[in-house]
Amino acid sequence: MRIALDAHGGDFGLKPNLEGALIAAKKLAHEIILVGRDPEIREELRRLGAEDPERISIVHAPQLVEMAAEPVEECRSKPDSSLMVGAGLVHDGKADAFISAGNSGAIMVAALLRMKRIPGVIRPAIAAPLPTLKGTTVLLDAGANMDCKPWHLAQFAVMGSIYMKSLFKIENPSVGLLSIGEEETKGNALVQETIPLIKNMGLNFTGPVEGRDIPEGMTDVVVADGFTGNVALKLYEGSAKVVFKMLKEQIMRKFTYKIGAMLMRKVFTEMKTKMSVDIYGGAPLLGVNGIVIVCHGKVTANAIYNAIRVSGELAASGMVTNIKKQMEQVKDKISAAKEQQA
Repeated sequence: MRIALDAHGGDFGLKPNLEGALIAAKKLAHEIILVGRDPEIREELRRLGAEDPERISIVHAPQLVEMAAEPVEECRSKPDSSLMVGAGLVHDGKADAFISAGNSGAIMVAALLRMKRIPGVIRPAIAAPLPTLKGTTVLLDAGANMDCKPWHLAQFAVMGSIYMKSLFKIENPSVGLLSIGEEETKGNALVQETIPLIKNMGLNFTGPVEGRDIPEGMTDVVVADGFTGNVALKLYEGSAKVVFKMLKEQIMRKFTYKIGAMLMRKVFTEMKTKMSVDIYGGAPLLGVNGIVIVCHGKVTANAIYNAIRVSGELAASGMVTNIKKQMEQVKDKISAAKEQQA
């Protein structure tokens, strides 16, 4: 596969992006296209001792989208930015996927402007894969859409199911709708109106789930509006960090605890690896007409490597084509729901 990577994306600039690309070039068979300022990329590659790496090429993009900038204005005013050029490579068939750790709002805008939506998709969604007790659960939307309607959530459920089939090979993923209780009579108006619609999508819908059910891995897919989903995601990430910090503080209190920790070092290492979001690389932006992976701003080289690995798997799985087919099948149900509420 040909994977385009925003070389400048993220809080730490070129270094982790290029280090991740070099790791991927050694371990994977993909062609990696570094998108950004050619002279700066080549200089950083020289610093890393890789002046002419195999299966890595550069596409020059002189402009950069700032992390804190307003997404729409930045993308429209900077057509030659690494985000716009990278998304354009996918649209033009010159790349099979695009990865960036840059401004997440701008990544979505660039994808929409250059790649467009999949026909029938009303709003794309960020699908965040989360480690759970049973394996992996995908939470969407994780922050792209603050205010949603029932048909948006229904489409998120469809796309999340296809993502789990494509990447994790789960034949019939279970789907839950994030609420304040497992009873269908609980929840706000959005939840109440969404339940019957998702039931009509032909999915393995198990009903509402609570926030505590997510780390348990009660369902393969958890659907929420972007505001609620992002709060849940950040709480999830923060809780994992605090648990490890609290554990470390307790271990440091006594010498005998330190000895015990040394004996359990392998267990702690494996647990930390399992809880790290780096193993997924980033979150796919589902609903745009191409594979896009949104990475965390504080990206690491390992996360970039995994994002390249995952994007290649998603491209090979035909996920976008499968979403197109499913959206065609449910379009009448979505239209009927919109007309009923109107």
